[in-house]
Amino acid sequence: MGVDAQRRAEEGRAAAAELLRGGRLGIGGARRPVLPVSWIAFDAEVRRGHGPRFPGPRGADRIEVRLCHPDGRIREAALRAASPPLPLVAIRCADWAPAVRERARQVLAASLAADPARTLIDLTPLVLRLAGREQGRWARELFEEALGAQDPVLSPWWRPARSARWWRPARDARTMTGEQPDTVLGWLRRSGDLATRRFAARITLDAGLFGVRELARRAGQEQDPATARLWADAALAALAADGPDDEAIGHLLRGHVPMVRAGGVTALRRAGRCAEAAGHLADRSGLVRACARWLVKQDGGDPYVLCRALVEDPSRVTAYAVAGFAECARRTDAPLLRALLDHPAGAVRAAAVAGLRTLDTTDVDLLRPLLDDPSAAAAREASVSLAGVGGRLPADWLLARIAPDRPAHTRRAAYRVLHARGGVIGLRASVELLTDADPGLRRIAAQRVQSLWSPYRPPELPRGDPEVAALLDRCTGLFSDYVMGRMRSQLGIPRGVSGRTGY
Repeated sequence: MGVDAQRRAEEGRAAAAELLRGGRLGIGGARRPVLPVSWIAFDAEVRRGHGPRFPGPRGADRIEVRLCHPDGRIREAALRAASPPLPLVAIRCADWAPAVRERARQVLAASLAADPARTLIDLTPLVLRLAGREQGRWARELFEEALGAQDPVLSPWWRPARSARWWRPARDARTMTGEQPDTVLGWLRRSGDLATRRFAARITLDAGLFGVRELARRAGQEQDPATARLWADAALAALAADGPDDEAIGHLLRGHVPMVRAGGVTALRRAGRCAEAAGHLADRSGLVRACARWLVKQDGGDPYVLCRALVEDPSRVTAYAVAGFAECARRTDAPLLRALLDHPAGAVRAAAVAGLRTLDTTDVDLLRPLLDDPSAAAAREASVSLAGVGGRLPADWLLARIAPDRPAHTRRAAYRVLHARGGVIGLRASVELLTDADPGLRRIAAQRVQSLWSPYRPPELPRGDPEVAALLDRCTGLFSDYVMGRMRSQLGIPRGVSGRTGY
């Protein structure tokens, strides 16, 4: 669960706790749950609140509390009240008690028949989450049927409540189809809830509501990869069935998601526009670059020659051009990449280091100075390349680069090489960083020290080494006495040899 979801769940739990104390929701009380995560957490908290810790909650007479009560008879009776909160009704549709479940489904179906637009927009995100429960698919199938049979048109005055933060700001009430009013599916397609957006996209595609240009436009504008793929696959299928459409291909080529752009590049072939593939050889995505190289080959060209020309031209060389060249280069091209290690752009230097690694070429003397590179990306790539040959670098030189006076990215790069080197040197570096001012380095160092322990194999450290014993004494807080005793035994270090006692 992400940080935002945790915060929303906490809002639901807080609202439940307020009701159980006899408080209220809204002004002067706890915030009323809005998002699906909040309502689900609210339901779980009320159920927990009727346990031994809360033998007689003061808010037990509230309809929201009764709908979540552990006793199924109370939940069923609450469903017969006038206007029960629909989010809790939706949760009860997946209830484990058949009587509660059937009554809740009657209430939800009646609400859907009376006000389909409001019910669908308010509850679809929650219903989709509940569909994963054993009895949760009924409500989803009901909503699918309601949206598929006839997409309800919104009243001109109606819009989702502003408190529903899972909605994106509406672009315009009369979208998609000229002067036709907006529909429920239109709102669902613009929802900030990813599951809802994907759900609405599938229903729209099943209904065949859009032509190829609109499908491609939506694929290009969508930033969620899963939703973008739905639109893009449909657009490509339409292009394959109906023939090329330059405007649709243009939308795909400008897409946010790499898979969409890759689809646009492959569509260039049937459109007779293979010559444009060269313009995508330096795309920021490796997938798109691979498709562009394929298309160049299909057109009889040589992608290697074109990629090399990009890298050799100072006015056109970019980090992505270097990455694309490395993907089709040969080991004899290593000198060209080495020459880029002095390029003024840090991103290009980083791409050159990564390219040399792709060619399985590691020049320690050339890469070593890059650990001190002012570009964090270049230092990181250099550390990845040097990690496999860290033993060829002086230990004291590396240890000096994790000193507190060094830039943060330099310290992380040097520590990556030290840890890969392993042995006493790697342990010494980790222990030095356990008390560092950088919380990120402290956390990584602690995790790497803890990874030394395994009940099945001893740590890869020299046996009986006094320095290892002293270093282990400095990280006793990371292990229990039992584990520390086992590690010492595995390493042949007597208990208490450096003052540690009490195992």
